[in-house]
Amino acid sequence: MPSASGPETADARIMRARTRRILRFAGRQLLTTWWWELVLPRIGLGRLSARGRAARLTGAARRFHVLAVELGGLMIKVGQFLSSRLDVLPPEITAELAGLQDEVPPAPFAAIRALAEAELGVPLGVAFAAFDETPVAAASLGQAHRARLGARDAADCGFADVVVKVQRPGIAAIVEVDLNALQRVAGWLARLRVVSARVDPHALLAEFAATSREEIDYLHEAQGAERFRGLFAGDPRLAVPEIVWERTTRRVLTLSDVTAIKINDVDALRAAGIDPAEVAKAFAEAMFEQLFAHGYFHADPHPGNVFVTPVPDARDGAPAWRLTFIDFGMMGEVTDELRGGLRRLLIAAAGRDGRGLVRGIQDVGILVPGADTAELERAMTALFDRFGGMGFAQLRKVDEREFRDFGREFGSVVRSLPLQLPENFLLVIRSMSLTSGVCSALDPEFNIWDAIEPYATRLLREEAGNALLGFLREAAATAGMVLRLPQRIDALITRVHQGTVTVATPVVDRRLGRLERLVRRAVGAVLFAGLLIGGILLLPLATPLGIVLMSASALPLAYAAFAGPGGRRPGPG
Repeated sequence: MPSASGPETADARIMRARTRRILRFAGRQLLTTWWWELVLPRIGLGRLSARGRAARLTGAARRFHVLAVELGGLMIKVGQFLSSRLDVLPPEITAELAGLQDEVPPAPFAAIRALAEAELGVPLGVAFAAFDETPVAAASLGQAHRARLGARDAADCGFADVVVKVQRPGIAAIVEVDLNALQRVAGWLARLRVVSARVDPHALLAEFAATSREEIDYLHEAQGAERFRGLFAGDPRLAVPEIVWERTTRRVLTLSDVTAIKINDVDALRAAGIDPAEVAKAFAEAMFEQLFAHGYFHADPHPGNVFVTPVPDARDGAPAWRLTFIDFGMMGEVTDELRGGLRRLLIAAAGRDGRGLVRGIQDVGILVPGADTAELERAMTALFDRFGGMGFAQLRKVDEREFRDFGREFGSVVRSLPLQLPENFLLVIRSMSLTSGVCSALDPEFNIWDAIEPYATRLLREEAGNALLGFLREAAATAGMVLRLPQRIDALITRVHQGTVTVATPVVDRRLGRLERLVRRAVGAVLFAGLLIGGILLLPLATPLGIVLMSASALPLAYAAFAGPGGRRPGPG
């Protein structure tokens, strides 16, 4: 008779075998890399090492691709994570892993039913009026099923059709097993100087672990959806599914069914009378708005997570379609300081300012302080001079050899620098790279610069307005203080006249007279500077007003330059 612990022992054996496969693969790759990249160059065989490097890297990435698909679980997420690390990994690896899709065979429905009923505390037939056993989508961490709410729940929510996400049974244990194995791999990597000099493996793993644990917490995803909805409340361009909180737990998420046209389904968009190029433009604008305006953004905007929803009853002036975002398990958030740095980066990129872009990178904190940026500035300037402003279609026309040579040179410069990623910056990179890929698929002529420039222009206006307001506030405060000085001086002089202050030296009289003249000139100078700078800042935004302010600044300038002695002279005390 088998013991009660039999199934647990079997599960433990499976988990140990899984850990061994991960560690065996990682160990083999580390040994191979150590031999080819460290040992052979030291014994004079560097050319032999370099000759087959591209093929070795591609082969290693391909083998990991196979391993990730076989193991599923967190390993697919690891591959997607690595594919976005353009700053650390060579292009042969990132290119091979870029096609790793989070699509796996669905879990048996009996297991899904058992988990859902245990979480909800009632049979599925009681929780829902109908529940489709065939999943709409199956991923490594969970799968989604269509369902229909009961009459009472539908009346409370205002809708009946829902999608129910159910966590894959046992995935939480698999995530922890994989993270423990990866922790050991990170320890190995941290001992390699060639790795630790460029990146902190433990810090990267900590960020990846936090994101992975959040993804399997559906209450976290539901809260993310609610926050996202609040940021774009009243915006007719964007939509977010509604959460059915009564049917939501940490491992089951029920939300309104917003399924529509997948954003990359060009044929379906055209059939619905929607221009894919307009969708690309709107999608880029929406992502820029999230990142640069709100600092809270969808970090996984791949085509399966964004729909284009036609609005057949749209009124005059309202859009005839909107973008609908789903799956808020991976959300990014940046601090005000980081968002300010990103805004400066955007302005520099829009202005094709290579040096400004490097300064922006330093402000954001990607470069370690004190790093030599001369080569990076040169590379950035060359990048903008050659490819700045080109769209995807134009880049495809560039000679492949030129593009490859430039990419190799530029990549080597970037990888030679001491880089560090600020908290959550990996999600920024992932979000923007997915955005660019979706837009280019929608419109081969899509030019990311065209999408950036209107937004950057708006940022410039805001920056100019903020600078103007800040300067005017400072000028007003200074002018107020200066304008109050004559009154105080007058009061002092009056007290001298009345004899309440005894002043026995004529030196004070002369100094008071000079002080009055300086005060009056200071008032004129402050007003001149305020009007002149205000006019200069307003000139590109409101030309007539800017000219008026600049012209008016001549009056206080004349007063400051030619004001006579004036002022009251106190009599003898």
